[in-house]
Amino acid sequence: MNNYKSLGLDRAMYHSSRGSFSQLLEELDPSGDYAGTDLGGLDAYERQLKRFDIRVKGPRSNQVEKFFSTASSAALFPEYVARAVHQGMGEAAILESIVASKTNIDSLDYRSISVDNGKELMELKAVGEGQEIPETAIHLKENLVRLKKRGRMLAASYEALRFQRLDLFTVALRQIGGYIAKSQLDDAVEVLVNGDGSPESAAEVLETAAPDMAYGDLVRLWEQFEEYQMNTLLAAPDMAAKLLNLPEFKDPAAGLGFQNSGKLGTPLGAVLFKTASVPAGTLVALDSRCALEMVTAGEVQVDYDKLISCQLERAAITSIAGFVKIFPAAVKVLTLKS
Repeated sequence: MNNYKSLGLDRAMYHSSRGSFSQLLEELDPSGDYAGTDLGGLDAYERQLKRFDIRVKGPRSNQVEKFFSTASSAALFPEYVARAVHQGMGEAAILESIVASKTNIDSLDYRSISVDNGKELMELKAVGEGQEIPETAIHLKENLVRLKKRGRMLAASYEALRFQRLDLFTVALRQIGGYIAKSQLDDAVEVLVNGDGSPESAAEVLETAAPDMAYGDLVRLWEQFEEYQMNTLLAAPDMAAKLLNLPEFKDPAAGLGFQNSGKLGTPLGAVLFKTASVPAGTLVALDSRCALEMVTAGEVQVDYDKLISCQLERAAITSIAGFVKIFPAAVKVLTLKS
């Protein structure tokens, strides 16, 4: 039961072919062995923090220098940085809400699939005895998914941060994660609107009937989703404001949730997200169940050697991701008439 106290930790664990640092820790010290004990709610990495008495959150969190008390505890620092950044990315919830499938690859070359899904193919007609059953063809796309590396350089001296509380340092790292997620959302919206480079992957674009938006424009957008559901709306800030100012959404019953909680309404049953990733005067509507695939090359990457040996100074924090349309018809765009 005290296996976690005797594990040998070093930087080589970040180079393991058996998985990430956390995955390797779980393999060496399975969490299932601690079920029903005081440590049952912790994963293998959190047990290592407990082993070295490192508190990373709360008013009684330790100072940054606590990680560097021993060579073994210093090996935990890059994973702490990666987790804090990943937490910040997760708090930018828009991206998670529009991705239908997430694929993790171990190379920079990846081809997604395309599915024949015309209207006639989606109508499953009755098949008589002896008749051939209609087929749905699935193909590999001709073009590779374009992956982009997004990240920040963490530049700080150990002397400047050693006495800072980890709780405060975590806030700064979460902000970096938020910046990365925002950039990835920009990439996702670009693919939703303009396509992923494959034929006919750009979204169908409708214009409002007038230079401003009316409720009828929203209904017309909803009407285009014959085979799919319009369950998500991504709105530029100006378009979100126009939506909320429509008479149909200004009555007390419709606006009660926004006024009390700050959460945007659900026009025609769709969840509304306000984001500057969408160009001004534009509204992106999609079926989040089947519109977008996110492709990642590993998890959040940090310069673990630099973080362990050089104690901060300059260390890159990066994430590699790309996006591809699954069903192009599951995305429509509404723009203001020029």
